[in-house]
Amino acid sequence: MSVPNPSAKIFRGRVADQIVEDLREQILSGALPNGSRLPSERDLAASYDVSAPTIREAVRVLTAMGLITTRNGSRATVNAQGDTMLAMSIASVVQVEKVGAREVLGLLGALQAYAAELAAEHATDDELARLRESAEAIPGAEGVEAAAVALQHFFATLAEISHNPLLAALCRFVNEMQIGLSVKLSGSEEGGWGQVAGALQPGRMRIVTAIGTRDPAHAADVVRAYHHQVVERLRVVRPNRDTDADDNRLTEALGAWLRSNVGLGGQVTGRREPGGSAG
Repeated sequence: MSVPNPSAKIFRGRVADQIVEDLREQILSGALPNGSRLPSERDLAASYDVSAPTIREAVRVLTAMGLITTRNGSRATVNAQGDTMLAMSIASVVQVEKVGAREVLGLLGALQAYAAELAAEHATDDELARLRESAEAIPGAEGVEAAAVALQHFFATLAEISHNPLLAALCRFVNEMQIGLSVKLSGSEEGGWGQVAGALQPGRMRIVTAIGTRDPAHAADVVRAYHHQVVERLRVVRPNRDTDADDNRLTEALGAWLRSNVGLGGQVTGRREPGGSAG
């Protein structure tokens, strides 16, 4: 990979930030294509006329942003994945702004209702068949982990057949948070998981049927009703008579899941691929 040409003159003062912005622009524009290796630290330092520590600082920031990956002894590699960048951004906002679990679940309900609207309008018959197959596969999954993967696959398929890539990416990660929260609250026990997700299979089949009617408003209403049930089910797992205490418990569980699963660069530990991922 050749040394990138700085697209703007680098001025002294906050030099690392300027290098970050320049490399970020080159990555997002495709001048530094995904999968390519950045030049060596020495070559980058010579190109920008800065010290090696300044380059290392810029590389650390780009890694945290989810734009590159680094391994000991190897040059940094461009790895700009939309889902990764989105995961880090959403997780950061949720934690910094102290967003409650109810707000996150409400957002997911709104996103998936919109996805259902679009799917009712734009999904092909083959895509609807895939959605039905993914829903029908959920009860046959053995164990909490396998059921979570099957459940996430169903909702990832719903988001995908909306034919809106940004909406699909948003749905994938927020849905992953919700399913992670469900598994955490259930304590990985079949009984708890059954209370949260296992009992909602009829609702998922209603979603498939509603989308198949090609009535966007009806499909959205069915998804909203499903998400209302999800929130109520989450609250009955180890319930508290105090509603505020229940909400705090959900929010604490969500925060714990984010801290455990979203790390540097937006990496989600154990993240499943959209075609086989964990609503």
